[in-house]
Amino acid sequence: MNRRAFLATAAAGSLLAASDRVRIGLIGTGSRCMMLADYLKAMPGVDIVAACDVYEPRRLAAAESMGPQAKPVLDYREVLGRNDVDAVVVAAPDHWHTRMTLDAVAAGKDVYCEKPVTHTLAEGDLLLAGVESSGRVFASGTQQRSWEHYLLAKQAIDSGVLGQITLAQAYWYQNRLPLPDEVIDPARLDWKKWLGAAPDQPFDSFKYSRWRFFWDFGGGMFTDLMTHWIDVIQWMMNSPAPSYVQAYGGKHAITWQECPDTVNAAFQFPNNYSAIYYGTMVSSLEGGGIIFRGSAAMMKLTRDGFAIYREGTAPRDFLGMPDPVASVMSSGDGTISNLQNWLDCIRHARRIWRTRQCKADFGCRMSDFGSVEPAASAGDVHGVTRNPKSDILLLHAS
Repeated sequence: MNRRAFLATAAAGSLLAASDRVRIGLIGTGSRCMMLADYLKAMPGVDIVAACDVYEPRRLAAAESMGPQAKPVLDYREVLGRNDVDAVVVAAPDHWHTRMTLDAVAAGKDVYCEKPVTHTLAEGDLLLAGVESSGRVFASGTQQRSWEHYLLAKQAIDSGVLGQITLAQAYWYQNRLPLPDEVIDPARLDWKKWLGAAPDQPFDSFKYSRWRFFWDFGGGMFTDLMTHWIDVIQWMMNSPAPSYVQAYGGKHAITWQECPDTVNAAFQFPNNYSAIYYGTMVSSLEGGGIIFRGSAAMMKLTRDGFAIYREGTAPRDFLGMPDPVASVMSSGDGTISNLQNWLDCIRHARRIWRTRQCKADFGCRMSDFGSVEPAASAGDVHGVTRNPKSDILLLHAS
């Protein structure tokens, strides 16, 4: 089902029992959060009851769009203290993710946290321990895990049809050169609350609006985009954490940000394969995807679908690709599936274990290897070699 069909029909779904209704608070009501909120609002058995943001115009607009039952809130801890909130969506800047998630599960709330779920390597162990000991349901915004054609791609790779896979090539290209300016009224923003544990600094509208590209708050392309693909690679390849990681990047065109606008990374995995990632923010052609290269065939996997090409077949044209031996097109939106999966898990936990978490079908591994803790560098180039930790746990109903 595509987004339009989902939003048009979900509201007509059958009513759930009162015990199956999930009352949700939104924390960090920027554009991504509000996309998630629109999807959730259209799902049967969901009430959005709080909209929390430190910027008054955003929280007021979010509360108004969600309906009269949604109350605007300045401090997220007020949301966590409410008895009429069962779960929260955490979509604040990255440097808040771990703190807000730990506070939420400690308060007895289930959590959907946007990726990356941590901002530093050290937060990974703290987050895993806190979530696992709480018994709450926790899901991250790595939606490929719930996307049907990714699940089918996983089955194909597990079947051995590609032969021995020795290389996974990941890429994500975007063009963010013409970013429009966002007008922020600092008088209506609680800047100190927004900073949180980040170093104290004067208000900066660029840092507020484009926090993903400043080290105190985000990790640039690595934690915004690569986190999706490295998760898919480790999932598809049944991988533990990499044994070796090297990453580099430079600011070649977009000079206002701290994070690189062009990056590359290389990974060596202990289960006998390598992976690479390339990305830029100045050219969008080809978009993003992953190529798995095996001895018998290769698979090209994107959010639009996947195709398998047999080794040794003649190229179709000057692009050098033969006709695929199998292909699958995406039939839905993984974000919607991921949110529904989270809700199903919450309801499953209520029926079976009450306050215990749903069974974790898999742990998803993500590398924070220097994008949020840059090594000392010369000029604009950042590089680091590090053994990353596991820092995401995505729960699914069994």
